[in-house]
Amino acid sequence: MFAQHMINGLTIGGIYALIAIGYSMVYGILKIVNFAHGDVFMVGSFLGLFLTRAGIPIVVAFPLASLLTGFTGIFIERIAYRPIRVANKLAVLISALGVSMMLQNLARIIWGSETRPFHISLPVHTFTIGSISVSSTQALVIVLSGILMVVLHYIVNHTKMGVAMRATSHNINTARLMGINTDKIISFTFGIGSVLACLAGIFVGVYYDAVYPTMGYAAGLKAFSAAILGGIGSIPGAMLGGFVIGIVENLGAAYISNGYRDAFAFGILILVLIIRPSGILGKKAIEKV
Repeated sequence: MFAQHMINGLTIGGIYALIAIGYSMVYGILKIVNFAHGDVFMVGSFLGLFLTRAGIPIVVAFPLASLLTGFTGIFIERIAYRPIRVANKLAVLISALGVSMMLQNLARIIWGSETRPFHISLPVHTFTIGSISVSSTQALVIVLSGILMVVLHYIVNHTKMGVAMRATSHNINTARLMGINTDKIISFTFGIGSVLACLAGIFVGVYYDAVYPTMGYAAGLKAFSAAILGGIGSIPGAMLGGFVIGIVENLGAAYISNGYRDAFAFGILILVLIIRPSGILGKKAIEKV
């Protein structure tokens, strides 16, 4: 049964990791937390549902939903963060919370407050290896999450845009003086993070067969915790943190109590931060003297 719970944990952990990457990328460049990111995840899930319900084939609907969600993230950056980028952090926090509430209420107006099933015409098969059962949905989520993370790693480390992103993350003012269009880089970062959040939202809809306007709150909070656990600002750390949260959550629910599922995730976060405040892969802070 342990191996089965690990498979379940890897499935949900991959989803948390995709969302957490968005938090880490934005924080790594702007040193702000995009608290509306969880609701971008929710919007992406609803867009995927809406487009498939409109009769658009899945191979077109899901990429289109990701593209639209990416533009949503860019739009949010332009209207909610860019005008107050140099303001104090409290103003940015309030703006993020305002965007979060706006997206939730907009979803209620457009799609209603009830939970909607995410029915898609994909055959579901179960593969059994000994005592382990893996559904085709789980396999798809794990494999696609892994592929998306590999693609992102390649973009960040082996492309010109990735070099510009890393330069902007290191020092935004120096990057601007070197001729890098930092506004473009920041918009691209928000867009990529939103695309990954959308795909995570679609995975959740397919896996749990349910979407609802407030689904971004709990998932966003856990993904943010995963980003902190791995080391906020570190993309590999966000990936690792997502999988750790997913695995610990499932093992705790299986062997102790399902009622404390959320407590296990946040408990491991607190424990790691007590031992290593910068996170698992985060850099140690250097105090100024």
